[in-house]
Amino acid sequence: TTPPPTSPSGKDPDLGPNTVIFDPSMSASSIQSRLNSIFSQQQSNQFGSQRYAVLFKPGSYDADVNVGFYTQVAGLGSTPDSVNINGAVHAEADWMGGNATCNFWRDAENMSVTPTGGSDRWAVSQAAPYRRMHVRGDLKLDDGGWSSGGFISDSKIDGQIQSGSQQQFLTKNSKMGSWSGSNWNMVFVGDQGAPGQSFPTYTNVPSAPVDREKPYLYIDSSGAWQVFVPAAQTNASATTWSGKTQAGTSIPLSQFYIAKPGATAADMNAALAAGKNLLVTPGVYHLDQTLDVTRPDTVVLGLGLATLVPDNGITALSTADVDGIKIAGLLVDAGTTNSQTLMRIGPNGTSAGHAADPTTLSDVFFRIGGATVGKATQSLVVNTSNTIIDHTWIWRADHGNGGTVGWTTNTADTGLVVNGADVTAYGLFVEHLRKTEVIWNGNGGRTYFFQNELPYDPPDQAAFKNSSTNGYPAYKVADSVTSHEAWGLGSYAYFNVNPSIVEDHSFEVPQTSGVRFHDMVTVVLGGAGTITHIVNSTGATVTPSSNVAYLTNYP
Repeated sequence: TTPPPTSPSGKDPDLGPNTVIFDPSMSASSIQSRLNSIFSQQQSNQFGSQRYAVLFKPGSYDADVNVGFYTQVAGLGSTPDSVNINGAVHAEADWMGGNATCNFWRDAENMSVTPTGGSDRWAVSQAAPYRRMHVRGDLKLDDGGWSSGGFISDSKIDGQIQSGSQQQFLTKNSKMGSWSGSNWNMVFVGDQGAPGQSFPTYTNVPSAPVDREKPYLYIDSSGAWQVFVPAAQTNASATTWSGKTQAGTSIPLSQFYIAKPGATAADMNAALAAGKNLLVTPGVYHLDQTLDVTRPDTVVLGLGLATLVPDNGITALSTADVDGIKIAGLLVDAGTTNSQTLMRIGPNGTSAGHAADPTTLSDVFFRIGGATVGKATQSLVVNTSNTIIDHTWIWRADHGNGGTVGWTTNTADTGLVVNGADVTAYGLFVEHLRKTEVIWNGNGGRTYFFQNELPYDPPDQAAFKNSSTNGYPAYKVADSVTSHEAWGLGSYAYFNVNPSIVEDHSFEVPQTSGVRFHDMVTVVLGGAGTITHIVNSTGATVTPSSNVAYLTNYP
């Protein structure tokens, strides 16, 4: 069959210089050559400024799609099965000798893959979402060495998912033939074919109580470019698309302002004020004013790990307290002048309910230090009630370009502050902040999967002490909270600058029947440090000689 034209005018939209669009009429050799050139540039480009989106129009391709840093690969079909890759869509760790613990900031979405040899690989750690994928075979989540954290959502793996060395992983609203492997913290929410509840091996929650999948770009049957915005779901399980018609709304690309490298904050704000949505194409965008999202149901969608850098200490993005805003696919990289807050969802003090049309943050990542000397007191503040956090990594860098990392260099106190009621988080990765890393002040909060490393680099106990308490908790539920529940939480110590550092507990919560935690683990890594308790004064001490502790329920 003849593929439809790419748009009613027969022309592709201009998605900026760093978006590559393939169609099945192109020669396999030319496609492979372009893929190889992008991967060779990005394979070890951990803190560079290059960004890429590689998009495949509906059809079948013979290709080896190797995904490096700051690269998004995605199909442009209405379902993953509209695009099939015969070969591989994979992330390897060859550049680190099989160690995948630094395989960050990459993304595979909305494709099916028929893997050569029957098995594909996605060996990653944080900020590497695997969404709306269909693997016609097995999927391996490591590359023979260490791997430390990942996220799969809305995907179908016909064969077995093999977790290998993965220390912790979240699989959400997906379907698998089977799952093999575990270490500390394997969490499943709303999955079919996953192992049953069996902590400390597996945490299995049967459904996601409230969820909304990430918006995505696609070409409809008439050749028009659209962004599909999935509907919010309740008690969701398995995928949104396999064997069913996905619920949601399509927005024509004409209703988006397409931001390309060189676009200013003023350009984007003018478009937002005029009622447009934002499609931010791959690049690094320095902002001299806060992006102000005020219209209900606005979509802000980044391609290719599009990166916002707030200059002069401003907040990168803030929203009004309205229904249904969707923010997705962005990396916020703190600027060299300290920002009090990097992103604020809703103004302080708001209290309206948004249960019927929640705001959603999907694959929204934050970085303080690493590429440059970043500084931010707090990264993400959520004031709007009913917000869904659908995968975030808030990272104070523990390594980076020379001179960008250090206790008094890339300063950052808190990763996430939740003030809104009934906020739900799936895939909450928060690491290395200098004080309490997550502070939850709102009632009705729920977290499904929390992964944390404490800061590596406190110089001494005095620098890492909260009043009379040694250290700061990784996750604190405020004393005033009466209802909060969390499943599948891990916190790890690696105090390599001063191995004598002690943290009294990783979780600090009020002792009340409405605040409940399930399936927690603490670990001391690399023989450096001590965590005395898991939650409050409960749970075993972990030390270099006895380095893993579990707690199934609290209270």
